[in-house]
Amino acid sequence: MDHDLSRWADPSLLVMTSLAEGPKHGYAIMQDVAAESGVLLGPGTLYGVIARLEERGFIEPLPSDDRRRPYRITAEGSSALAAQLERMRKVAESGLGRLAGLRVRAWHVSVSAAVKEMA
Repeated sequence: MDHDLSRWADPSLLVMTSLAEGPKHGYAIMQDVAAESGVLLGPGTLYGVIARLEERGFIEPLPSDDRRRPYRITAEGSSALAAQLERMRKVAESGLGRLAGLRVRAWHVSVSAAVKEMA
């Protein structure tokens, strides 16, 4: 069974999060995403994501003096990113709360079993 949950990391979200820090070219985005999330985006994935985000108006290319083209997140992209991150925050808080409750219930079960053994 595969226990690696990184496959749930959405490349679009990772790219937009990287660009929320400031404009970057493709290679810098790949390096930032790898450093911050541990997810390695290949060039095909990265440039496919960039094309889709650009089509949706979430990012835009900037002029370049060399062969590397920098991109930046747009106001619309920032709003969409903030909304998605807020949804993810709520899910994370709910999940962590439920896990904490699960641990407490497991502790109560183990204490109850120990008390019964003592009796």
